[in-house]
Amino acid sequence: MRTRNQKLIVIGGVAVIVLLALLALVPLFMSLVTHPGVKTDGIDAEGAKPATTDVDGTWVVSGRPDKNRTSVGFTFNELLPGDERTTSGSTQDVEGQMTIESGALTAGEVTVDMGNIVTDKDVRDENVRRKILHTEKYPEARFVLTEPADVAQLPEDGTVGTVILTGDLTIHGETNQITQEFNALRTGDTVVVHADVPIKRSDYKVETPEFVAAKIAEAGELNIRLRLEKE
Repeated sequence: MRTRNQKLIVIGGVAVIVLLALLALVPLFMSLVTHPGVKTDGIDAEGAKPATTDVDGTWVVSGRPDKNRTSVGFTFNELLPGDERTTSGSTQDVEGQMTIESGALTAGEVTVDMGNIVTDKDVRDENVRRKILHTEKYPEARFVLTEPADVAQLPEDGTVGTVILTGDLTIHGETNQITQEFNALRTGDTVVVHADVPIKRSDYKVETPEFVAAKIAEAGELNIRLRLEKE
């Protein structure tokens, strides 16, 4: 039979093993809870080259993979009891085209497949698509240019310039006019544009379901990066 001291040693050893196992799981748990998601970043202009084609013409959204690959998504704060964290989601399923005539952007439309937005968690993806954005009913978001924009001043030397765009933004079946400054890079035979557009959930009737644990902040961002190639 084991002595009392031997039993205490065994119990103590088991407790140490359990404690070490829990400590080993802490980084994994923290990464699951606090991971910022999948965000659409800004323009990476490192190594950009001077423009090699005229700005006039028809430009189409390209899905070609590179460091400035087309991507559209969102960034919001999630509100939990005693906690707040930022999370993002994005998709590369984006289509569209823009028309430039005599240095002016005269027409443009971009469509985003909202049903393919992904974050860093499958459960969150399901909540965002089915319970928050209701992508079965509203599968697409869309931006349509409503006012011409001067793009003749955009740098041709591979540096980033800016252009102000005005148009109708439709999300969740609701349309609002926005005016936003976009960064724009002409490099080689491509154009890359990017903006973090401030949005409010209530403007698009996007609500947090009562049965979703994390509430979503009212204000957030629509993160847009488009890689355009000449048609």
